[in-house]
Amino acid sequence: MSHKDTRASRIWQLFLTFMKIGGFTFGGGYAMIPLIQKETVEVKKWITDDDILEIIAIAESTPGPIAINSATFVGYRTAGVLGSMAATLGVVLPSFVIITLISFVLTQFQELKAVQYAFFGIRAGVLALIVKAFWTMYKKCPKGIVSYIVWVFAFVCSAFTGLNVMVVIVCSALFGLVTTLVNKRRLDNK
Repeated sequence: MSHKDTRASRIWQLFLTFMKIGGFTFGGGYAMIPLIQKETVEVKKWITDDDILEIIAIAESTPGPIAINSATFVGYRTAGVLGSMAATLGVVLPSFVIITLISFVLTQFQELKAVQYAFFGIRAGVLALIVKAFWTMYKKCPKGIVSYIVWVFAFVCSAFTGLNVMVVIVCSALFGLVTTLVNKRRLDNK
């Protein structure tokens, strides 16, 4: 198999993998994080757990939905620009098709009791996926007083103050950067 065939196969696999993730995940980007991690790290072994943490951090801090940003970054890291396009199209296409179809029958669809009950159950499942994403990221993050201070600060500011999430992310990044530089300087002076 030539390099071109391998690359084309990888791009096709990116598209199919992210189409599966996009088609079978309810609840938005945060609910997709555990599936993205499982498929790209554990199943396909395209990236590592450390890579996924970096990708999620970047995807969260850049404009746009986290699932699309994550797909784009994974695709780029795996197969370059064409990989990012394939992964992004794959994750977006199912939602686009489903929303287009639902829009034609929206009134009848939302009135059905079975659909209302199904979405009630889906919400509980989505919450479980978000908690799993939190737990997975928590286990991989460095532990220490600085990490806990940043975590509590970010949670309180975003959950209770209405502070823009971008401000929280920038402040957290600056705090981490300053703390790292201070600790590095302290170690260099010893």
